Amino acid sequence: MISEGELVLIWYPKKNDSFLVRMQHGMVQGTHFGELKHSDLMQHSFGEGLRTPKGEVYYLLRPTLGEYTRRIKRQTQIVFPKEAGFIIEHLNIFPGCTVVECGTGSGSLCCTFAHFVGDTGKVCTYDRRPEFSELARKNAERWGVAHRIEFNVRSLDEGFKERGADAVFLDVPNPWEHIDKAYEALAPGNHLGILVPTTNQISETLRALQDFGFADVQVLEIMLRHYKTEPNRIRPVDMMIGHTGYLMFAVKTLPMECEEPETDVSASGSEPPCGAAEDAEPCA
Repeated sequence: MISEGELVLIWYPKKNDSFLVRMQHGMVQGTHFGELKHSDLMQHSFGEGLRTPKGEVYYLLRPTLGEYTRRIKRQTQIVFPKEAGFIIEHLNIFPGCTVVECGTGSGSLCCTFAHFVGDTGKVCTYDRRPEFSELARKNAERWGVAHRIEFNVRSLDEGFKERGADAVFLDVPNPWEHIDKAYEALAPGNHLGILVPTTNQISETLRALQDFGFADVQVLEIMLRHYKTEPNRIRPVDMMIGHTGYLMFAVKTLPMECEEPETDVSASGSEPPCGAAEDAEPCA
């Protein structure tokens, strides 16, 4: 049986319409075909169907993270599920890891990170706007992952507190000005992710990534097109989710050590340009 406090996706198959509702005794969900009492819904299990007072069938489904983050209360643009899944894989998010994020916004991606790091992991998220941080906290509490998140109301100009992070993600208007902060927070060999909406932001950010020696730099965008599920007339739906942002990924590398010259130093009487003399300057 569905328990009080659980989130339920009430789905209407004829129009592929749905409601995302937290079950609470005494509450009702209105539909075009009559009200559904929560107390009645809680007499069913996930996957079951039930009829409204007007005879229409709705199904009680267990909501996915994608359904939840797409519907969260928001005051900002969110990272859509089509990007979020790609980000999770390309930042190598795993249970127990530490993720540092700047640009908490409404908390869509923050909740996604927290979902996957598990109770042994941690998400450290930053936003300079306290009202955004508070909204994100409430959204995270509703999904049940707020205890995995450290909310910081702080400008990125002050840098990140973390060091040796498993992944860093920037969703800010001027990421090229903060690549140094991401570099400091990220462990060598780990991945930085960035979201920007315009191509001129890509150009500026690419230059900054090169300056700091990031490797395996990638730039991409993801389009999503659904199809109608009528077996006799399969075709794309009339509307699609097109451009919602450009994704950038890069790996933190360390400066290369100087290589010893191949010439025989003792025979030539000269010294190698780097590393041999005690007061030699390190390689740039």
